[in-house]
Amino acid sequence: MATEDDYTAQPFVPDHGGLAALREAAAGCRGCPLHRNATQTVFGAGKATARVMLVGEQPGDQEDRQGRPFVGPAGKLLDRALAEAGMDPADTYVTNAVKHFKFTQAEPRKRRIHKAPTLREMTACGPWLAAELALVEPELIVVLGATAGKALLGSSFRVTEVRGTVLEREIHGRPERLVPTVHPSAVLRAEDREGAYRGLVSDLKTAAQAL
Repeated sequence: MATEDDYTAQPFVPDHGGLAALREAAAGCRGCPLHRNATQTVFGAGKATARVMLVGEQPGDQEDRQGRPFVGPAGKLLDRALAEAGMDPADTYVTNAVKHFKFTQAEPRKRRIHKAPTLREMTACGPWLAAELALVEPELIVVLGATAGKALLGSSFRVTEVRGTVLEREIHGRPERLVPTVHPSAVLRAEDREGAYRGLVSDLKTAAQAL
């Protein structure tokens, strides 16, 4: 019987082909138990030639239903913030550290409540993100929130300590430049939503200037 230590998507990741091949293979991923309750795999979306890769935590309720990343309220806010920061959302590649929606639900007809993935679940899903990075080869990665930061930079990552700065790290064997910021869903939850939004735009302007 598989334990959490055995969780990995690696056997499901094709060793050749482009993003379309990755997306098709990811639809059948059984690398960790999150696939059991999710509606479908939500793979990354965008141009293979994108200069910027945006990495979030995991799909939300709307993403899980539609099969595309960042199509819910947080995605709409992110698109607005990107445009305000001088970055065309159409020229980015958006994905998540975890490709299945993790949630709790009191009753079958009740609203599904987002639940943060564990470090082991993020690690299990890591081969998909590594494959996306290898194919897109972005000039810059925008890290959206703490979970994405931990998936890319390790468990000691704290978004409040490094947000809005340009980091240089080796990620999955590649030298990368990264700009961390808050996840747009955190802006939607903030008491001072306008202030939180301005902070997100400011961080994204730093990312735009780093290109």
